[in-house]
Amino acid sequence: MDTQGLVPWKTLPVSFLEIKQIEVLKGPASVIYGFNAFDGVINIITKDPRDMKGTTLQAGAGEYGTVRTAAIHGGKAGDVGYRLSIGHDQQQQWRDRNALAFRADRFNGQMNYLFNSGGMVRVEGGVIDANRADFSSGDFLRLNSPYTLSYTRVAYERDDFFVRASWSQNNVSNSNETVPALAPFVVSGDKNGNPFNIPFLTNSYDLVSQYSHAIGSTHRVTLGANYRHNTLSGTAVSGLSQENRFGVYLQDEWRLLQTLTLTAGIRMDTHSEIDPTYSPRVALIYAPHPNHTFRLSGSVAYKPPTLVETNADLRTTTTIFGFSTTNVGQGSHTLKPERITSYEAEYQGWFLDHRARVRLTVFDNHIADIIEAVGLSPTFGTWMNVPGVADIHGAEAGLEFLPASWLKGYVNYSYQSISQSVTGAARRGGPRSTVNGGLRANWDNGLNADAAVHYVGGASYPIRTEIYSTFSTIGLIPSSAIPSERVDSYTLLNLRGGYRFWNQRAEVAISAYNSLNDRHREHPLGDTIGSRVMGWFTLTL
Repeated sequence: MDTQGLVPWKTLPVSFLEIKQIEVLKGPASVIYGFNAFDGVINIITKDPRDMKGTTLQAGAGEYGTVRTAAIHGGKAGDVGYRLSIGHDQQQQWRDRNALAFRADRFNGQMNYLFNSGGMVRVEGGVIDANRADFSSGDFLRLNSPYTLSYTRVAYERDDFFVRASWSQNNVSNSNETVPALAPFVVSGDKNGNPFNIPFLTNSYDLVSQYSHAIGSTHRVTLGANYRHNTLSGTAVSGLSQENRFGVYLQDEWRLLQTLTLTAGIRMDTHSEIDPTYSPRVALIYAPHPNHTFRLSGSVAYKPPTLVETNADLRTTTTIFGFSTTNVGQGSHTLKPERITSYEAEYQGWFLDHRARVRLTVFDNHIADIIEAVGLSPTFGTWMNVPGVADIHGAEAGLEFLPASWLKGYVNYSYQSISQSVTGAARRGGPRSTVNGGLRANWDNGLNADAAVHYVGGASYPIRTEIYSTFSTIGLIPSSAIPSERVDSYTLLNLRGGYRFWNQRAEVAISAYNSLNDRHREHPLGDTIGSRVMGWFTLTL
């Protein structure tokens, strides 16, 4: 789903009860997944309707007016499986307990039909209607962006082949609220000069097909193609903006030896706004023992400009001492795609009769042709491929362990170093070190508990502070109103305890997010986040 970056990424069309597995593929993966598989892929796999027989109800409520509800009914009739779900989510703002931050209603459904030959037809669709979505954006704006996200998908799938078609629509109404320090002086609006309320409507149409075939005992070839048509309309873009994307790819898994496999692939993408791109990926996997695997890989991927970056038409008016200046922000049709070149080396090993798994990874990413909004004069700005590059390299180490049948845990550490010649707001930012660890226990008497610790090191994130500095220099705002690019380190301790009863069909639980109340910001322009306690009840009928 390509929503052009207008909706928070964490908004999902399904509840967490419907999720079977979340796969995280790190690094560029354009060969199979196409454009925007730039530095990783999160693949959310939902449960088959047959895995959710009956009705499941869940309700959670807690501090900051937080409410999470879901109702799911699934089952099968012969070769047909079906699932329906509804939900409601809302919460108040961290910065103001009396003000609404997010409220949304959700509905989705899925139906599967299994053929005797092993193939399956799947039809699904849903809608999320949010009448409040508050989050930071820009460098001097806070957005309240109500939206309605609708989608439908149809697919035929079997083990070696699939064809999938989908449509998604995102109807957004951005209400740009200038941060309080600059509110008397800066107003952002659309091309007609209307301030604050800026509607967008996006549509994405996708058709994807893939076929895999084994050639002898040493090769497995995968080939595929995809087509995508995106549209964007609204009062802040130049008319109806649209783009077409078409890609073809080929990948071969070649078993050179019993212990050595070479995977090589290449993808060609065409795009109505940019020249064709070619994304190769090569991985060498060595498994000297069934419990030990080594991998070396290299890949290139591209991220094309969005329709906002190519077709935006915005106005920002600045008023100082009664004199107003309007800056026109327009998209550019001369942009090149951002490019990433990535190299990885990884070891994975199982120990103690598969009770412990160790992972070690080192990586190096080189990013070029970074796209950023640039002010060319006091009255005009546009998007450009800015000079300079960013190199991000580092390492990760992780351990997953199962000390007892009722207890499992994990711990991982990641380190990254960013060196870059790119300047301004296009700079990359992020913590140098992060540590995660957790334990999960399930006892036969129905008790269960989770504890997770997340440490995130201090980091600097680029923001446009020059607009604040200008007003501070002439004495219109205090210097203390200039935001710092730096955020301090923080530690989250998240706890959850529950009790299952009625033959494991009901559960009561309590969860504590940030239970140590380590108040922190995750971004210089974000809210200060504290702790939150919630109670939960889940019932399966």
